Amino acid sequence: MSQSLQNLIVAFALGAVTLVLILGLFNMMRGGSPNLSQKLMRWRVGLQFVAIIIVMGTLWLRS
Repeated sequence: MSQSLQNLIVAFALGAVTLVLILGLFNMMRGGSPNLSQKLMRWRVGLQFVAIIIVMGTLWLRS
């Protein structure tokens, strides 16, 4: 796998985590639904797990 493709995949994973985090913070600040906040928190945790796996896999492939 090329290094630029790996960089793109890592950036996409980190962007997804950031987007869900911002959506969760926005929902919490405007006093939105607690159920939506919980759902976004679960998505964020899952995406963080996937992002860590992707980053670690990328580092392993480059070594």
